[in-house]
Amino acid sequence: MAPKTERIQFLRAVRQLHRVRSFYAAGVLLWAGSSAWTGWQAPGSRQMWVSLLLLTAFTALLVTAGLSLRRLPAPTTGRPAHHAAPRKTAHPRHAPV
Repeated sequence: MAPKTERIQFLRAVRQLHRVRSFYAAGVLLWAGSSAWTGWQAPGSRQMWVSLLLLTAFTALLVTAGLSLRRLPAPTTGRPAHHAAPRKTAHPRHAPV
């Protein structure tokens, strides 16, 4: 029973890390655009430095999530996980109602 729950926890962790990584990537894009815009409009202003600080923070979080996803070891189970329902053919004698 332990390998099955371990596999489920692994899949949940991978799914969550993928979601978090995409959120951080969107944050990096947003703050890169904001930093470029404020750097163009008001170079050296407080808003530009705050945008750059947030860009740095989201970049560090994105790198950390990517490294965590890469280093996450896959649990070794004897067989692969099956998520789909088994494919059973209908008996030819049974007509649909």
